[in-house]
Amino acid sequence: MPRFSVSSIPALAWAGLASASIVLSVAFSAQAQVSPQMRGEAIALMQVCRGDYDRLCAGVQPGGGRVLACLQNHTSQLSTACGQAMPRAQSLKDSAAGAGVMPK
Repeated sequence: MPRFSVSSIPALAWAGLASASIVLSVAFSAQAQVSPQMRGEAIALMQVCRGDYDRLCAGVQPGGGRVLACLQNHTSQLSTACGQAMPRAQSLKDSAAGAGVMPK
């Protein structure tokens, strides 16, 4: 199971989840353009949805909103906390895309 760190997964990989995260994620190649607040929110979302990512989307490569899309495709299977984080994750992804800092 892959381990992620703040340095290996730039912040908005999870905003796009998530992550992520997941995370939410939400990974940035242009990290300097991401505010510390957005980075912190993305990391928090990634942590909230980490278990859901591992369970439902482990084979999805982070970047370009793929993790968020996967989690959104499994909405009915998400943990309560991750499901509640999805609107904010989508908002962070949209902000990243609007700023031109979405990972490929």
